[in-house]
Amino acid sequence: MNGKKILFVSSELVPYLPQNEVSLMSYETPRMVNSNGGQIRIFMPRYGNINERRHQLHEVIRLSGMNLVINDMDMPLIIKVASIPRERIQVYFIDNDEYFKRKATFTDTDGNLFPDNDQRAIFFAKGVVETVKKLNWSPDIIHVHGWLASLLPLYLKKYYADEPLFNASKIVTSVYGKSFEGELDSDMIKKVSFDGIPEDSIQDLKAPNYNNLLKIAVDNSDAVILAAEDIPEDLQSHISNLEKPVLPYVTLQEFEEAYANFYNTEVLK
Repeated sequence: MNGKKILFVSSELVPYLPQNEVSLMSYETPRMVNSNGGQIRIFMPRYGNINERRHQLHEVIRLSGMNLVINDMDMPLIIKVASIPRERIQVYFIDNDEYFKRKATFTDTDGNLFPDNDQRAIFFAKGVVETVKKLNWSPDIIHVHGWLASLLPLYLKKYYADEPLFNASKIVTSVYGKSFEGELDSDMIKKVSFDGIPEDSIQDLKAPNYNNLLKIAVDNSDAVILAAEDIPEDLQSHISNLEKPVLPYVTLQEFEEAYANFYNTEVLK
């Protein structure tokens, strides 16, 4: 991985959120790349339940201040950064008071999905790309983790298709086990198509459940990693029919060699 530039985009990351499959692998994978001489950038949302003082988050004024249009509304983009001390890894946080100030990640105290999770996902995808553009950093690989980040491959392939910074970037999506029940807002397809993305390319968003969000992600990716053993059968079947590289599930103890080899021999070939 020496000298390769990899952008990691995740909906969850330890140590900022509790450990689960997504948050752990979103930490372990960039740590592995970093320790093997790769250049990395990590992006995640700045949820309101992240303790800014404890983790020493601070706003980056030169990257903040832009407005992103989400469903015909101007939403201010705030960028914060922090470092994971023992690994000397910097993390960029996508923030907005309307979408991320609440003291929770995806659901309210009763376990109900937030009604604006679809808009939060659109904002996150656009916010990451616009910030990387400001950094003028062209990644060799863009590795996506977690369902709230699942619109990024679509936006890169459709909305930002003419952006030269990402012309040579390869997109990898890690697919995990089903992480929410039910569906996001039923008008999600209209909100995405508002950005000029053809509806015929996002028909799965007519029923924006977990499986369909990940289908959209893998369809617009260059390669797929199965990051869990318990991937839903419908989603597993969809992935098996793709004509693109797929890395089968490997354990945490085996992942370093498997992921590095997959990056080098399948994604960057």
